[in-house]
Amino acid sequence: MQIPFLDLKRQYFNIQNQIDEAISTVLKNQIFLGGDEVSKFEITFAQLHGVNHTVGVANATDALFIILKSLALAEGDEVIVPAHGWLSAAEMVRLTGAKVIFVDVETDSFGLDPSKLQSKINAHTKAVIAIHLYGQICKIEEISRICKANGISLIEDCAQAHFASLDGHSAGQWGLASAFSFYPSKILGAYGDGGAILTNDPDFANHCRMYANHGGLTKNQHYISGINSRLDSIQAAILNIKMNYVHEWIEKRSQIADYYTENLKKIREIITPNTRKGSQSNFHIYTLRTENRDDLKSHLEKSGVSTEIHYPLASPYTKAFDGGFKPEDFPVSYQLQNEMLSLPIYPELTVEEVAYIIKQIKAFFE
Repeated sequence: MQIPFLDLKRQYFNIQNQIDEAISTVLKNQIFLGGDEVSKFEITFAQLHGVNHTVGVANATDALFIILKSLALAEGDEVIVPAHGWLSAAEMVRLTGAKVIFVDVETDSFGLDPSKLQSKINAHTKAVIAIHLYGQICKIEEISRICKANGISLIEDCAQAHFASLDGHSAGQWGLASAFSFYPSKILGAYGDGGAILTNDPDFANHCRMYANHGGLTKNQHYISGINSRLDSIQAAILNIKMNYVHEWIEKRSQIADYYTENLKKIREIITPNTRKGSQSNFHIYTLRTENRDDLKSHLEKSGVSTEIHYPLASPYTKAFDGGFKPEDFPVSYQLQNEMLSLPIYPELTVEEVAYIIKQIKAFFE
């Protein structure tokens, strides 16, 4: 049996007629930027997350950059970023000219550890970027309280957290603004790149929209110096179709995750994902922890099961951010980079395929 880590063809074939018709409509209308499809997406996406404003942009990395630039960061300012997770947040902080300050993560949700946050805050701290990893909300309520108490901006990186929630509050509701990704592999994925900024602040939304559109809201009017970063109409049309199915897909992912956990939790060499109380994960990624990670990955590959490692190097230990950090500087992140292994999880996986994956994992440890 051959099981890919992700098979987007299965999803496409299930909704092919609707996707093809949506793309065809955009081609016939010849409106490739802006227009009804983008407006419809921005309104619907905001409503589904309980937030007032969506600004569609080219990708989630741009979304983070635009948010940070809209904070008017200056040289000498500092922005706190989790040590574990995709490095876009740290990259964009550096590109603004601000200084990246890494903080280790906790092991419940793998998000920034609130207990280690306060000690990193000083007079130069202007913002904190909290990353919701693998589809689960991090300890955002505690992080939010610390940010408010210190008068600093909170930004949520929700690239993996579409429609995830904590105590009924969706990802993107805690900070000044949040960044979402529509990379094809995401819970809500386009057929190319795409991203969005969510915020409840109308003035901030307006500034982000201007910055993403060469500094203006209409053609040939430039109020600030900006960039070109727009969600195109074809991607918006695709996302509008997929939003009709995304909650059904999340439910199927949850069922697969429960099946994995129920069958693997008794293997003492494995730590299965922990779901926080009151949290509704979208299970964008199902990640195990084991000291035998590399050997297990090799075994599964030989058995026809494709897996991924998220993330093989924590950001502080990459060459891009090499500051001479030692393992003890970020002990949890250092440990996670050597233990985490992500299994296939997507709605179109069959019961037989999931059972086969579990069987191969048990066979390895037996």
